[in-house]
Formats: sequence, C-alpha cells, structure tokens
Amino acid sequence: MVVSHQFYALSWDEFDADCKILAEKLAAIRPWHSMVAITRGGLFPAGLIASWLNIRRIDTICLKTREDDHSQSDPTLLKPLADGWDDAGLLIIDDLVDSGLTAQLVRDFFPSAHFASPYAKPAGRPFADTIVREFDQDVWIQFPWEKE
Repeated sequence: MVVSHQFYALSWDEFDADCKILAEKLAAIRPWHSMVAITRGGLFPAGLIASWLNIRRIDTICLKTREDDHSQSDPTLLKPLADGWDDAGLLIIDDLVDSGLTAQLVRDFFPSAHFASPYAKPAGRPFADTIVREFDQDVWIQFPWEKE
C-alpha cells in the first residue's frame, strides 16, 4: 500500500492573517493575562497573539515529539512550566495540533487551560478549544520559519 502525503507551504502573510483571526476569536472569549507557548513552533503564534492581546505574562513548556528526520516520537518533556501558574484562565498556544500527542500531554498538566492553535488536523482537533483552519491528516505543513 502506497501512502501519499500532500505538502502545503504556508506563507508568512497567511500565517500572520490566521494568527490575527485566532487573536480576534480569543479576544471575544475573555481577557487573557497569562500565556504558555509550546516550543518550538508555538513561539511564533504566541509572540503575535501576546502582542495583539496585550499579554505580558508568558512562559514556555518545552516538548519534543518529532525526531530530526520529522518522524513522530513519544512526547518528551524537556522543560516544564515554572511553578506558580494557575491553569484556570491560562491560554496555551501551539502552531499546529497534529496527532494530539503534545496537546494531550499539556492538557494532562493543565486540564482547565484554554488550548488554541491557528491550525489543526483531525486527530488533534478534539484537544484544541480554538483553531482557525483545519488540514487533512496527511498534509505536511511547511511553516515559513522552516524554509531555507
């Protein structure tokens, strides 16, 4: 059986526009005062959204779910979130909810947090509270910061 994967090269303009839509959706939900970005990909949308929503309390949770050859691996926690964060009212940002492994792990740490991402795939979609666009599961998204 041959599995074909689609490829989608996301432009900076598309990414910016989608993050703006995500920020508008989030602003309509409630005021946000704390944000956690999932590294590394979540740093990009988190910076934009934090600026647009005037969020100044930001931290990162560092996870590894892909090997250097882009193959899926079990989630590995590289840096936990610092102590003193209340997950009620906490906004968690990632660039993509793909398989749901990362989101599920973060949800285990912060069950009451609001998980948002500009992009999701069907397997990960149930773990995200707010998204902008959904891609088919077999689409490989090349983010603008991944281009040479």
